[in-house]
Amino acid sequence: MRIGNREFDTKHHTYIMGILNVTPDSFSDGGKWNQYDAAMFHVKELLETGTDILDIGGESTRPGYQKVTVLEEIERVIPIIEAVRANYDVPISIDTCKSEVAKEALKAGADLVNDIWGFQFDPHMASVVKEYGAACCLMHNRKEAVYQDFLKEVCEDLKQCVSTAKAAGIADEKIILDPGVGFGKTYEMNLDVIRHLDVFSGLGYPMLLGTSRKSVIGLTLDLPAEEREEGTLVTTVMAVQSGYGFVRVHDTEKTRRAVRMTEAVLGRL
Repeated sequence: MRIGNREFDTKHHTYIMGILNVTPDSFSDGGKWNQYDAAMFHVKELLETGTDILDIGGESTRPGYQKVTVLEEIERVIPIIEAVRANYDVPISIDTCKSEVAKEALKAGADLVNDIWGFQFDPHMASVVKEYGAACCLMHNRKEAVYQDFLKEVCEDLKQCVSTAKAAGIADEKIILDPGVGFGKTYEMNLDVIRHLDVFSGLGYPMLLGTSRKSVIGLTLDLPAEEREEGTLVTTVMAVQSGYGFVRVHDTEKTRRAVRMTEAVLGRL
């Protein structure tokens, strides 16, 4: 698939989406990168250590997060997107579920919309993505973790996200799916998703796994967010083994090493 001016061979390689939270309250790095100079310093770090796509977010989605207005979210992300576009040749993802934010981000130079609600929150999101010819990552989410047949229903929900995208005219080659670890799921359900990554690969779209420093790792290892790197790397290896096209992470350098080693063992290098 093509994102921005770059081709991604998601059938044969796992690419790294580096996280840049320009927020004061994200669960693992809130307040570290929400000032312009600090954010741009971290962009340089991320790109030098193996980031293939830069994911920029202006609103935390941690449990109990403080919602921000559309205007505030735009004011946080647009200067960073413009600066990255002016100084670096890297595909940019905007992490938002609001179509107004997505539209301004795409106008400023973003190439992909990463929507934690998979086009099911804002009815205008799909048409905005189509209007700008952008790619999209559609994540599974639910308001409540209530299921009769968990894995089957997650797949059905993701198919609904795809249907929304296709109804707006978005082509298959513009779509990435994310099973949504940490969203609308219990601890046991999150482990079940990671245990059955191959189930979602069967949907026929490039897959992204986002587990970096999340509570499923913290609860398993009884560790704070800043000490969850090894647990994250285990899930990264599993994503590579399951043929996932992307992993979304904070720790890009060690992730790159883990991906390379796993691909070597699997004979993909």
